[in-house]
Amino acid sequence: MIRVVLPAHLRRLALIDGEVKLDVSGQVSQRSVLDALEASYPVLRGTIRDQDSKRRRAFIRFFACEEDLSHEEPDAPLPTAVASGAEPLLIVGAMAGG
Repeated sequence: MIRVVLPAHLRRLALIDGEVKLDVSGQVSQRSVLDALEASYPVLRGTIRDQDSKRRRAFIRFFACEEDLSHEEPDAPLPTAVASGAEPLLIVGAMAGG
């Protein structure tokens, strides 16, 4: 069971209260987790990554185990602690401005 923490605006959009728990078959990667998330919550399609290219949106970041995984390859395995459910994958909306 993979744990995912979403930013508040995406939780509201998908009517989610708290952390999401997903079953991911095969290798646990950003792509497989996002595929499972979008399959469970279709309203999130296009909010975290582009629907056509599947690339991460510019102001979205991925963190796990105190590491920024935003620039990792989408098919790179996530840390073992995330794959085992011990740690969540954090999807964070980045801030910009001055």
